[in-house]
Amino acid sequence: MLSGTSHDAADAVVADLWWTAPGEVALHSRGMVSVPFPERLRADLADRLPPAHTNLAEMCQLDTELGQFFGSVAARARDELGGGGAQWVVSHGQTVYHWVRDGQALGTLQLGAAAWIAEAAGLPVVSDLRTADIARGGQGAPLVALLDALLLPDETWGALNLGGIANLTVRRVAADGTADASGRPDPFEVAGPVGPGAGVTAYDLGPACALIDESARWASEGAQRMDVDGARAARGRVDRPLLERLLADPYYRLPPPKTTGKEHFHAAYLREQLAAGVRPAPDDLVATVTELTARLVADACHAHGLAELAVSGGGVRNPQLMARIGALADGVRVRDSEVLGVAPQEKEACLFALLGFLSVHGVPANVPSATGARGPAVLGSLTPGSAPLTLPAPVTEPLRRLRIERTPPGEQQLRL
Repeated sequence: MLSGTSHDAADAVVADLWWTAPGEVALHSRGMVSVPFPERLRADLADRLPPAHTNLAEMCQLDTELGQFFGSVAARARDELGGGGAQWVVSHGQTVYHWVRDGQALGTLQLGAAAWIAEAAGLPVVSDLRTADIARGGQGAPLVALLDALLLPDETWGALNLGGIANLTVRRVAADGTADASGRPDPFEVAGPVGPGAGVTAYDLGPACALIDESARWASEGAQRMDVDGARAARGRVDRPLLERLLADPYYRLPPPKTTGKEHFHAAYLREQLAAGVRPAPDDLVATVTELTARLVADACHAHGLAELAVSGGGVRNPQLMARIGALADGVRVRDSEVLGVAPQEKEACLFALLGFLSVHGVPANVPSATGARGPAVLGSLTPGSAPLTLPAPVTEPLRRLRIERTPPGEQQLRL
């Protein structure tokens, strides 16, 4: 279960996961429920995100109310999709701050108190899934590198997520071209100490829906939260001087691993860029910010030599953004993540189900070559539910393969 940087809804997937062989997990999704944020809670959250100032009393209230909301979503998903039963809840929480200084992540804060979720659902909760990677020197993101590394067929493919922030995952081989017996790089040579063979690169490209939503809000004088169906961007024209100012942001020149978020790309940031030149027409602003994301994606595709791009996240529903990515990423076949077996709106929730499954089995789930961590880490903190906390037997074999199952499994799985 997660709520992204757009904080418009909480998405919850009920998934069955089970070990099919040493190092191999199967995942079957039972579907997803998406519950819109209560309007007051959404407004309170938006008013307290950087660069706004807040206080501890407001943060305590927000942490509690987010936990209560997420708990109601977890209980609904358990009942509607899980037949009233599940074994664990995995909650990413709501990111309110990702502390990065000089390119190094120093801390991260996700709100949505796990005890409230456990109380509402009656189930143990895995939460705080980023901090362990940061404690080992990593960026704490993109955690989706785990799932992408298992799904991408080879180094000609990339996986793109278009949420508030756009992030990309690519496979790579060593300079000597070593690969496993299947002819493909082993995605989890990097799950242990980084070796000379295969690896994964994953990083935040820059803003996606975060700035597109802000530009639509400005263009509509607050009447629209997003550019529905990309209509404003389709009507507008790209303001080239503004686009060049946006592309000059130093973040884009940092080498991976790197992460960013709304603590950098927010409404005030956009206002500062507009103040530096002639203010464009409303629809032209939305078109320009949409073009920014498309340029970032296309440039990365060409830099990594990609031929195929599988896209997930809310940005998939913006046809103008997808069209501009396809046009600028000339020679790259752009499709949604169904091509890899995972629905684009379910992918991140499935990721966190997988992360939680590995956590309760004691299996590291970060990808050090992607996050920059010194080594593997078991992610997350555990909160008991209504019964004493009972963990499955630890698993010592690292995860190397993932099977996406279209049909329900037997009863040997762990359900989240």
